[in-house]
Amino acid sequence: MKIRVGTRESQLALAQTNIVINEIKKHYPEAEFEIIRIKTTGDMLYNKNLALIGGKGLFLKEIEESLLASKIDLAVHSMKDVPAVSPESLIIDSVLERGDVRDAFISDKYNSLEQLPFGAVVGTSSSRRKAAILSKRPDLIVKNFRGNVITRLDKLAKGEVDATILAYAGLKRLGLEKVAKYIFDCKEMLPAIAQGAIGIERRVEDEKMAEVIAKVNHTETMTCITAERSFLYHLSGDCTTPISAYATLAGEQLSLVAQLAESDGTILYSSSQTGSKNQALELGKAAADEIKNKSGI
Repeated sequence: MKIRVGTRESQLALAQTNIVINEIKKHYPEAEFEIIRIKTTGDMLYNKNLALIGGKGLFLKEIEESLLASKIDLAVHSMKDVPAVSPESLIIDSVLERGDVRDAFISDKYNSLEQLPFGAVVGTSSSRRKAAILSKRPDLIVKNFRGNVITRLDKLAKGEVDATILAYAGLKRLGLEKVAKYIFDCKEMLPAIAQGAIGIERRVEDEKMAEVIAKVNHTETMTCITAERSFLYHLSGDCTTPISAYATLAGEQLSLVAQLAESDGTILYSSSQTGSKNQALELGKAAADEIKNKSGI
């Protein structure tokens, strides 16, 4: 059996694809794999503000087109980049065990957000991180800062910004966790929806691939990100919306904390929901409804 796996071209995307392949090989050691590197619109327009050119879905567009055209059998995604609604003919019904969900502060000169001098420049393309930064340090300048992990670290080293914030899971997968000067607790900076999770997408009618990736699906992670993505869907959020959510599972009990912020970080609307692990979709909707009522959106 040969499996063609589509992915973005970045080092992190390739690292995550190899993680997926190695997990599948544990169950199908005889399988052969071909990694198909695909340049996405989001990668090509690296110097544009993501919010103004179509959002994070641009990191999936060409990959999903290849999957629909049967040029690849599976696609690997960072789940935090996946929009709330997928094409009807495609499905993500397998995710690996979630990595570290926290955000990392990185700087060549300073050890924390608090240590940054007045008016320092922090680079991020995330509206969520921007709001979180400004809620703690309204004096800071937040600069749009696009590119893959390596690109952003290079820009930081060249002095384009004083600091940046990246997902700690990505740094770990690249063996770069030592560049992190400070790791934010989830109570300090609530993670992006599905942050740290790697998803595997297939064609709905491809029953063989459904059987293959079902072997590596991590049920607890799927339950948690389902609650978070339900919140995203019902809030009608996208990459321009400073929203965050984090679900945890303890036995049969599923807990979800969700937030919506003003872009300048001055106002924060929160919701906490608890229920059965079988109520992931309902908890996400309840959180969205509560925040809609509080914010008036």
